[in-house]
Amino acid sequence: MKKFDAIVLGAGIVGVSAALNLLKRNRSVVLVDRSGAGEATSYGNAGVIEREGFYPIVFPRKTGELWSAARNGEARLHYNARYMPKIAPWLLKLRAASAPRRVEAYAEAMNPILSHAASEHGVLAGKSRALEFYRGTGWLRGHRSVASFAASGPQRALADHFGVRYEILDNHQIADLEPDLAPVFARAVLWPDTVSVSSPGGVTKSFARLFELMGGGLGHGDARSLRRENDLWVVDCASGPVTAPDVVVALGPWSMDVLGPLGYRFPLAVKRGYHLHFKPRGDAALDRPIVDVDHGYVLTPMRQGYRITSGIEFDDRDAPPTPVQIERILPQARALFPIGDPIEREPWMGSRPCFPDSMPVVGPAPRHPGLWLDFGHGHLGFTLGPATGRLLAELITREMPFVDPAPFAATRFRG
Repeated sequence: MKKFDAIVLGAGIVGVSAALNLLKRNRSVVLVDRSGAGEATSYGNAGVIEREGFYPIVFPRKTGELWSAARNGEARLHYNARYMPKIAPWLLKLRAASAPRRVEAYAEAMNPILSHAASEHGVLAGKSRALEFYRGTGWLRGHRSVASFAASGPQRALADHFGVRYEILDNHQIADLEPDLAPVFARAVLWPDTVSVSSPGGVTKSFARLFELMGGGLGHGDARSLRRENDLWVVDCASGPVTAPDVVVALGPWSMDVLGPLGYRFPLAVKRGYHLHFKPRGDAALDRPIVDVDHGYVLTPMRQGYRITSGIEFDDRDAPPTPVQIERILPQARALFPIGDPIEREPWMGSRPCFPDSMPVVGPAPRHPGLWLDFGHGHLGFTLGPATGRLLAELITREMPFVDPAPFAATRFRG
């Protein structure tokens, strides 16, 4: 058996960042995954480090919005009807968490760590030579009507409260900023402090290479083999078992595959999503990600091409792909920007691990000494990976945490 100070399960942006932060604190660490770093959810997102992520995705509260969602024909939402009885209890919890006072509490809890998100990325990016992926051009959230723009007022009100910068643009100013966008937006909001990358998977792989260069161990194994033997945690890897007194579960949508057998019943759900890359027509170009708020997708320049990411799909994590949202998005995207032929044959699919209160769990497991949790980041996994990695490493090594960990404690759930 190979002995380490800590085992980190999961080589996405969250797990790699936790492993790096532990290694920086002179812990010997092995990072275990059944595939390569950054090849699952960390590959397929919009690659955005959101400064304004203090406003969560909420349950629709207006009758018209509910009816529109129930019709199951939107680009921003799709569901499998057979799955709805299973997800219904979670959706009821989401609805409760979407009350205005709960949204305000969420914002107060999340803003401190969001304020450090870009800088924590920068710390790891500078050391891993990943800075070439990053761009500080902000991102643009476009609204196709004045009514849609007005509905985003609560997010801007929170930005005012926290002192986060934004700029409101009319259609002429949008054209000055992104000349190749068609004039479909009545208003747009530029968030200049949001950072984006040209390859989220590339960033994660660069972090993993840094981890290995710094002396971290990489193990190919199945996290479901995790077990307690005497005072140590053990995981089986291809090269043999690894042991450590501390183990971190950073498996995103697969976290409950490990925690369920240990008796935990956390209310984790998955929101599936898709992306597809396209060539531009002619010399059309974008300098930053564009959010089409009314249709629920992001169009962003990536190294592979122009990536379109879909909205939310509710279905079993491992059910076959049903990429109907991409088909619904394409007419709107083509009317917005001159995209050409698709680069891949089929859309990529991934799963976002989400709690109903939209916050991750970061910290110790309630009933097992040496078991640490870092998962459930929802739509902010790429944003928060390095920041929660630092927070978790500080908790494990008993340093003073740089933000208050209490809002992210597992004990907020009965499971």
